[in-house]
Amino acid sequence: MITRVARFLAKCVLWFIGLSLALVLLFKWVPVPVTATMVLDGNGITKDWEPLSNIDRNLVSAVIAAEDGKFCSHSGFDREAIQKAIERNAQGGRIRGGSTISQQTAKNVFLWQGGGYVRKGFEAWFTFLIENIWGKRRIMEVYLNVAETGIGTFGAEAGAQRYFNHSASRLTKDQAARMAAALPLPKERSVTNPAGFTRRYGNTIAARMGSVRRDGLDACVYD
Repeated sequence: MITRVARFLAKCVLWFIGLSLALVLLFKWVPVPVTATMVLDGNGITKDWEPLSNIDRNLVSAVIAAEDGKFCSHSGFDREAIQKAIERNAQGGRIRGGSTISQQTAKNVFLWQGGGYVRKGFEAWFTFLIENIWGKRRIMEVYLNVAETGIGTFGAEAGAQRYFNHSASRLTKDQAARMAAALPLPKERSVTNPAGFTRRYGNTIAARMGSVRRDGLDACVYD
């Protein structure tokens, strides 16, 4: 009995590894058609996949400045950010994460929203795979095409059209900063008329974007 259970579990693990590898390899070249987050959103789906060459570099600089300043230097996990998040969460209050853009991409494409150690474990596996199979440029391209940018709106192009009535290929510095400021809570934070924290955070991101370019913090995306 124990042997049969062990064999069944081993087969499940092998199937999972094979399927996850196949999906990661497929999406290295093929646009991601839909994600669990999109399907479960309940507000419809507005999206328009665009290659990274059609997305303004200002938005790349903005999301790195806002979400993951070490994007080009880490291997998928920012251990310092994770440790700081653990320490802050131990103090109580709103739960904060230490996720990198790579981790967020893995979660958005292959998994579901919400916490839990099981999902975090799967997230780590998929993060490892995309870092080693996709590379940084593809990770950024996928992230900017599947991230929720508004109610029922996904990706940079759909977000730019919604908020600014033009393509994501020509975002100004301020527009990109405002989109990046809203990313953590796109249903709650206003992009077109930001106020309070969102406005201040957008200004902070815009100020950081110069350092991203000057210090080459987005170089791995464009090399």
